[in-house]
Amino acid sequence: MYDTLANAIGLFATFQNVMVLFVGVVVGTITGAIPGMTTPMAVALTLPFTFAMQPVTGILLLLGVYKGGLYGGSITAILINAPGTPAASCTAIDGYPMAKRGEARRALDMALYASCVADFVSNLSLILFAGVLASFALQFGPAEVFTLIVFSLTIISGVSGDQLLKGYGSACLGLILATLGLDLVFGTNRFVFGNLNLMNGLAFIPVLIGLFALPEIINFFVQKSTPREQSALAGMGATFADFKNNLKTIIRGSFIGVVLGAIPGIGGAPAAFLSYSEARRTSKNKANFGKGELEGVAASEAGNNGVAGATLIPLLALGIPGDIITAIILGAFMVHGLRPGPLMFQENIDLIYALFIGIMLSSFYLLIIGKASIRVMSKISDIPQRILFPVVFVFCVFGAYAVNNSIFDVMVMMIMGIVGFAMLKLEIPAAPFLIAFILGPMLEDNFRQAMLISKGDPGVFFSTLICWVFWVLTTVVVGLTIWSYIKERQSEMVSRGVGNLG
Repeated sequence: MYDTLANAIGLFATFQNVMVLFVGVVVGTITGAIPGMTTPMAVALTLPFTFAMQPVTGILLLLGVYKGGLYGGSITAILINAPGTPAASCTAIDGYPMAKRGEARRALDMALYASCVADFVSNLSLILFAGVLASFALQFGPAEVFTLIVFSLTIISGVSGDQLLKGYGSACLGLILATLGLDLVFGTNRFVFGNLNLMNGLAFIPVLIGLFALPEIINFFVQKSTPREQSALAGMGATFADFKNNLKTIIRGSFIGVVLGAIPGIGGAPAAFLSYSEARRTSKNKANFGKGELEGVAASEAGNNGVAGATLIPLLALGIPGDIITAIILGAFMVHGLRPGPLMFQENIDLIYALFIGIMLSSFYLLIIGKASIRVMSKISDIPQRILFPVVFVFCVFGAYAVNNSIFDVMVMMIMGIVGFAMLKLEIPAAPFLIAFILGPMLEDNFRQAMLISKGDPGVFFSTLICWVFWVLTTVVVGLTIWSYIKERQSEMVSRGVGNLG
């Protein structure tokens, strides 16, 4: 054991490895903060640079980009309501209202601290429990994943705030739009209306940008918006008391991210929203969520970054990529003649431990680079909105076009911007739409796969203990949501009655 650790330290401890990891985190943070420049895109563009490197060096570079990208998406989500990554759209729910009232630095600090703690917990879980969590992930077939997603859809009640019925209506619209394009099971067209651009469905990034960033821009130019509070430092930073008060939420969100990250195909967005929903459900400041609650920022970023190390668990232990990014990293392993899986722990254990050392160091790098970027990026909050919003609009168009180099995607962004503006005016929450749009295809695909495997027997969804656990959790959460909703309505009626008597 000691010989293995000594060899791993010797393999990692070179100036090139240390610097490459640092550069990777910087690149990931910058690209993650640009709307449209997704983390998978950044990792994919970095991959060719690793071909001439040593295996450890090349893979560390990709991991650095991955780690930085997960945090970077929160920067523009908080400052200008333009999430750089899908998961960061959850951070925008409370982060952007905080920025509007002059607390951008505080929100950015909390997002960074939550990201670093969650990243550290996720990395530690990878090192200590890779085998156990990989075995757990293997037990998830289509039926188990379906019940997990059904449970995840209960998040909608947690992000709808006081507009529960409008939230479910928003989610229904998201599910409908998620069905556009080719049916992945039989290959039939659905709702394409003869337009070839709709064959692959609606691209996620244009929908994301249109739904969150454009409504704020349109609203500013349509009416005279109240200028946000500004200061030279974009508000004071988060204090140690802020961090201490939210530590429980951060730890819980980290473990939610670890569990969901270990299951192939789930990703960071569901983890962020589930962590947010749990934080709101248990918070003393439940009514303030969605209006600029610091705990909401902490919860979403903890869930998002909690998946970072966990997605590597099925990759390293089983050779199964947990998401798009780890699939790209799997390609980097194979380019260097390595095949992740059980045999790798026997044949290349020194390399595995060297990667573990680098992964732990990346959490420290993220804290340093994040603090530096906050000092620079928080200045965006001081730019007058009449100058800032046209620049943001240009970035939005670039981001939407860059996904597929398609003008059609820009049109989708524009249309979703109008839809998002209408939702803003009608006080319909956008987050439920986004959750349903993300989870809808996964829900349908796993349902149909399970039904094909069972030859049409719906009993497959009640055939394992995991399925029953998620059904019970779903029932409990739905019951608590209905009870809480009824209780709130009764309280409002009582307060109105008292007011009328007065």
